[in-house]
Amino acid sequence: MSVKLLVIAGARPNFMKVAPLWAALSPDPQFLLKLVHTGQHYDYAMSGQFFEELGLPQPDYHLEAGSGSHAQQTAEILKRLEPVLIAEKPAAIVVVGDVNSTLAGALAAKKLGIDVIHVEAGLRSLDRSMPEEINRLATDAISDLFLVTEESGRYNLLREGAPPERIHMVGNLMIDSLHGHLKQALQSDARSRLIQGEAERQFGLITLHRPANVDHEGQLAQILMALDEISQEVPLYWPVHPRTRAKLQGLTYSKEIHLLEPLGYLDFLSLQAQSTVVLTDSGGIQEETTVLGVPCLTIRENTERPVTIECGTNRLAGTTRSSILKAWRELRDEPQKERKIPPFWDGKAGERCHAVLSQYFLTPVERG
Repeated sequence: MSVKLLVIAGARPNFMKVAPLWAALSPDPQFLLKLVHTGQHYDYAMSGQFFEELGLPQPDYHLEAGSGSHAQQTAEILKRLEPVLIAEKPAAIVVVGDVNSTLAGALAAKKLGIDVIHVEAGLRSLDRSMPEEINRLATDAISDLFLVTEESGRYNLLREGAPPERIHMVGNLMIDSLHGHLKQALQSDARSRLIQGEAERQFGLITLHRPANVDHEGQLAQILMALDEISQEVPLYWPVHPRTRAKLQGLTYSKEIHLLEPLGYLDFLSLQAQSTVVLTDSGGIQEETTVLGVPCLTIRENTERPVTIECGTNRLAGTTRSSILKAWRELRDEPQKERKIPPFWDGKAGERCHAVLSQYFLTPVERG
């Protein structure tokens, strides 16, 4: 009899991690997979296009939870997911990352006595003002199996008391997606279609969406002042998250900061691979730029992905005009350190996840 797993996802970064896991597990008749889309990201550009480009099947369930405050969204997902879990009776659920869908899935399952498998477990920014940090801590506190992307994740979980035998270093599923789609992405016409001027022109990319950066006008204005100055040296292109676009209303910025609509996975990966610099507050982009060898300035005071600084191309830039410009000048003027790819970021994380899950479910051992 097949082991039934419900894979729960709801936001763009989730889909990039779920796709390689799905590809690794779905051909195995020992597993029966059901895909649940919570609807945390729900329009075509933020969700549907990613499914198509990543080769994910249509979800078995679409909860259509929609947006709202963190509490409202989490509660809505909990309310809509519980009946699905009761009806399906899976052996376990798989949650990925650190979004509200991750925490809601873990809570709903654990209340019903269903095992929780957390992909990308153990990452910590040590900043509890970040909603994502609360999601990470709470999810890991009730998870049964921890699939880890970098050594800091293992260290954090052990420090918090997770059983060592339940922690498995599998690598980074998002990097599996990058390896699997980079050649196709570089065939995209995104650069000629979206970047103004001659094809040889250098450009940078911006992504900003974290509430601490975009929800407070004064903070966003500080960041925009720094971006204005940087854009005088290299034009910047900004695929704008819908919630960020609303916050930009009434603020002024340089004409060398070009706002774009949200991009699909392949178009964004294409531009990212060809850019001179990426300025972001996204965790996943810190990882992708590390593998692509593209300099990254993270507009935050901390990162839950320290390996991207230790091995990769990432630098913490802070969130003030002066700190961002200081980081930019250091990046521009100092020789770049030798980049190394973190261990197990080799495009085979999906295979290792498959091996861990096979051992966990199909080897007859007593589990508490």
